[in-house]
Amino acid sequence: MAEPRAAIIFDCLFPATTGGGERVYRRIAEEFVQRHIVVDYLTRDLGDVPTPGFTVVPVWNGDIYDESGARTTSSALYFARGVYRHLRAYRGEYDIVVASALPVLTVLAAALALRGSRSFLVVDWLEVWTLRKWRSYSGALTGSLAFLLQVAGARVGDLHTVNSTFTARRLQRHRRGAAPVVLGLVDLVDPAPAAAMSPSPSGETPDRVARAAVIPEESDQGDVAAGGLAPFLLFVGRHIADKRIDTLPAALAELHRSRPDVTLVVAGSGPETARLEAAVRRAGVGDSVHLVGRVSDERLAELTSSAAVLVNPSAREGFGLVVAEAAAYGTPSIVVAGEDNAAVDLIVEGVNGFVAASVEPAELARAVARALDGGEALRGSTAAWFARERVSRSLAVSVDEILARHRAALGD
Repeated sequence: MAEPRAAIIFDCLFPATTGGGERVYRRIAEEFVQRHIVVDYLTRDLGDVPTPGFTVVPVWNGDIYDESGARTTSSALYFARGVYRHLRAYRGEYDIVVASALPVLTVLAAALALRGSRSFLVVDWLEVWTLRKWRSYSGALTGSLAFLLQVAGARVGDLHTVNSTFTARRLQRHRRGAAPVVLGLVDLVDPAPAAAMSPSPSGETPDRVARAAVIPEESDQGDVAAGGLAPFLLFVGRHIADKRIDTLPAALAELHRSRPDVTLVVAGSGPETARLEAAVRRAGVGDSVHLVGRVSDERLAELTSSAAVLVNPSAREGFGLVVAEAAAYGTPSIVVAGEDNAAVDLIVEGVNGFVAASVEPAELARAVARALDGGEALRGSTAAWFARERVSRSLAVSVDEILARHRAALGD
């Protein structure tokens, strides 16, 4: 009997690109392979990427972001066309097709290509946006059209999967009666090495992190030794508008009223870096902020384990994997309440962090101060939360549920 075959469709692939979505789909591919399913991963041409166990199938070659970091409509169209052509050419060869709804045109192309075939189409939603969010992101006309396409995407497919109950509720507005599988994603994060969990009472800055004026991300000064040790806050992520990193300097200035020793380390890069630098100058906290740019995995682990608090003022998160990544080291997180922020669902107030009411400096500073005051007790409860959630929110269990739904659809 031939081994079952699956296609996974997303226009990014870890580690060639390093967002949360690509980590999810790569892990699903790996989980399928462990269950003796032959996997093709349909994506862009991203060069040589190590993918033991499954095959990468480039269906298009091009960039997906504009200069501001927003996805382009043209790239969505080209990628959807490539997906359609491939699935039509290999129609009937895939038992299961997992298609990301980012962008949603991918899902519609897959549904059209597979119509009438035996393939079981799983539509995965990293996010479901409101009409207001779509219009804000893409403009009134394009955003309205994208919203309608999203509604259409919610009404195709044999099974839907989501990464949070937050997203599940939004999906159900478009497809009443939908029973999506909520993927367990916390186990995408590996447990921290025991050495990294040694006590860090104040979240002290390691001597590899400079406490200096703002240093451009391209600078080679990223490893200048610090002139002393102090608690530091950490931001990790792409510097795009939705991350709202330019709100952090004013919050740090507010925090300095009671905690003048606290510094801020910002990892990552992107089109909003210049705006952040300007905000640092306006707030007058240049001596307390350090931009380290993109860093190695080893350096990121050092920063995350040593940080007093992870601060993530993002307006939009489909899951908020960075919260789990910080929690693996016992580092609590601060996120901000908002209608598009699913990361709020990961925070248990006073257990693994706090939710700020807004990005107003006083609100952010107040939440950070509470986390700092939590000290080692909060770090301990954060680490315990991660240990529990990594078992209870397992992607391996979710993959088994997807396969069970497939078997049920076949009548097995």
